Order: sequence, then C-alpha cells, then structure tokens
Amino acid sequence: MIVSTAPGRCGILGNPSDMYGGSVISISTKERARCELAIGDVGMIQSGHQSQTLRNRDDLDLRGDRLDILRAVMQYFHDELEDVPIRLSVSTDIPMQAGMAGSTALMVSVVGALNAQFKWGMNPWIIAETARKIENRVMKVLCGHQDQHMAVFGGVNHMIFLGKENLEQRDDEPLATVEPLAPYLKRIPLLCAHTGLKHHSGSVHRSPRERWLAGEKQVVESFHRIADLPRLGKRAILSGDWKKLGELMNENQSIISSLGGSGEVNDRLIYIALDAGAYGAKLAGAGGGGTILVLTDHPRKVGNALLKAGADSLMYPKPSPGLNVRTVSE
Repeated sequence: MIVSTAPGRCGILGNPSDMYGGSVISISTKERARCELAIGDVGMIQSGHQSQTLRNRDDLDLRGDRLDILRAVMQYFHDELEDVPIRLSVSTDIPMQAGMAGSTALMVSVVGALNAQFKWGMNPWIIAETARKIENRVMKVLCGHQDQHMAVFGGVNHMIFLGKENLEQRDDEPLATVEPLAPYLKRIPLLCAHTGLKHHSGSVHRSPRERWLAGEKQVVESFHRIADLPRLGKRAILSGDWKKLGELMNENQSIISSLGGSGEVNDRLIYIALDAGAYGAKLAGAGGGGTILVLTDHPRKVGNALLKAGADSLMYPKPSPGLNVRTVSE
C-alpha cells in the first residue's frame, strides 16, 4: 500500500499575486492531508464515511460532494488507470474551505501516491503543475499556483510565478521558482485564527480576476505592489525583523481589503489581533471567511483575545515537510 501525505499552507506575503504572475512567501502547516492507495479486486474511492465503487467512466462524474477530488484525479488520469482496480482513501486534519489549501493538499497527496504506484517519474514541479491542472481543468476552480507548490515542497518558501499569469497553464510556460527559506530561520512567531466560516476560493477570486483582465488601473497596480511585498519581506524574515514584516503583512491586507477581497469577519479579527499587540495580521489565503494569519511575540495574549472575539480555533503553522510518499505493509 502507498501512503502519501501533504501539508496545508498559510500565505505570509504576496497572496493572491500568484494568480497574476507575482510572488509569495508562504509557510506550511503541521496539519496534513493523507491518501492511502491499494490495488484491490474492484475500484473504490473513500473520504471519511462516504465511499463509492467505481464500475465505469460515468462513476467519475463530479457530484459536488467530498469525493469529487478523487473523481477529478481519476478523470484526469483515466487513460492510464482504465481497468485498474484502484482503491483510494483520503482523510485530513486541515480545516476545509478555510483558506489553508486543504483541498489542494488532498489533491497533491493523491497525485503523489499515483505517481509512486505507477512509477510515472514526475518531479516535484510537475506534480504541483499537474495538481493545479486537475483543479482548474476538471474541477473548474479559479486558482493560482501557491497552494500546489507549498503542498509539494513544504517548509517556508519564497516562490516566483513570473510568466504564469495565464491560468490556462500552457505547457510551454516557465516553471515556478521555489526558494526555500526554512533552513535559515531560527523561528517565525505566527498563529492562525480560523473564523469558523467556509468559503470557496474560486468564487472569492473571480471578481478581482475579471477586473484585472479588463485592465482596471487600481487592480493592476494593486497586484503589482502585492507581488513586490515578498521581495521586501524576505530580508525581514531572514533577519527576524518582525516589526518590518508586520508592516508588510498589514499593507498586503489593506490592499486586498480595498479591493473587496477580505470580509467583515476577517477584518474584525484582524483589528482585534493588532489591538492586542500583534505586529501584523492578514488573510492566510482567500477571503470571504477562512483564516487569518497573525505575527506576534505574544501568542497567548493575542490568541485569547481572538477566541474571546469569536474565533473558532487557533493553529500554529510551522515549517513542515512537503509531499511525503512511502510504501507500507498492509
């Protein structure tokens, strides 16, 4: 049996410029998605208590439930997997629809398991590119490139997506630049507060994307500035200048909020965190609910203030390994 796991992520700086040829600095989470793959007598997909036997191509039609990620992967690789009785089971402890790339981590764990089982030889960049193609082309999710690369590479990374603003993802476009920062960090004092609200990142991203495509000056200039922030933040992170990093995080959040990409609950919790003494606070991913990321040397004080203000839960992101695939005895 193949067991594959992949982490969630929190965007420290730059999101959502990964949809616009920009750059981000992102950190993985301790929470992970997990896929188990075995070859049985009959094909089967399972997520939690929900399962489905796979008898024919029609069983792979998307249905809007928690098995759709597995159906989408099987659709994409249908020619390679036809008549192979694959049994796939997934689980996760990443909060779903929370802006922490939980769905993408599941997708990457499944693609990684299949790559190992069938010895396709995909390198990490191609695994990330493939997972994004499945999300975009099969599941019709409007998304950037940050999530897939963080699930594959893990850690803390400065990632550059220059030339990848065409979300159709042409085969001749450049691969992402992934620069690991974790080996050079002693610490980075972050916490996440989950609002308890759920969202679909594709719907959050659509309006700004349409405005950007139309060439709206404010939107174009805003995303150019957001893409600059990780370059400036790299020095702050490596030197432990949390005051400067917090200022850049706050600027990132201010720009997104001005474009309507945040949300009332997010804005309120961000205000609470800053009022409690945090250096900076911003969306961990897409807005409309989800999770905020807070930079603070006083996690107990700020965390308690957030819980008192209605945060659903707290998490503490730390650099953790990316996609991990191993063979285990059943």
